[in-house]
Amino acid sequence: MRLVLVGPPGAGKGTQAQILSAQLGVPHISTGDLFRAHISGQTELGREVKKYLDEGKLVPDSVTIDMVRERLAEEDTGNGFLLDGFPRTTAQADVLTELLTSTGQRLEAVLELDVPEDVVVGRLLARGREDDKEDVIRHRQQVYRSETAPLLDYYRDILLTIDAVGSVDEITERALKALRASE
Repeated sequence: MRLVLVGPPGAGKGTQAQILSAQLGVPHISTGDLFRAHISGQTELGREVKKYLDEGKLVPDSVTIDMVRERLAEEDTGNGFLLDGFPRTTAQADVLTELLTSTGQRLEAVLELDVPEDVVVGRLLARGREDDKEDVIRHRQQVYRSETAPLLDYYRDILLTIDAVGSVDEITERALKALRASE
């Protein structure tokens, strides 16, 4: 299964990605994890990422794409993968499509974790992190919606939207049911 997981900050993507990865027997590929691995490994890409992050800038698409391209070429992705945090834009989605097509593959599903804004705001405030102020959280939600709405339209033919409110197990069950139904 080749799958992309999308949802607003606080939707539970990281939690569900780990569980679904294990259930489906495919690697969970998170751009955040890739950034951290490259930085700690002091790779050329890692040094580039660190430079942008240290300057408080967004990591450019080209760098993120290089990391994802490199990761998808690894042997453990042969039977599929679960991408979390990529693609974020239709430009990145175009690159992913080209990348997969060049190796005779395609995405099978884009799973959207749908959570009302007030619920994710509550979840993120409950974490009690320093940068989790309500106005900042609501701004991130707004950015997510504006950036991701075109992506959801781009993937409309393979988009599976599930209600991501409830217990972790309930959400996992909804996700697996939606994925099974789409096969």
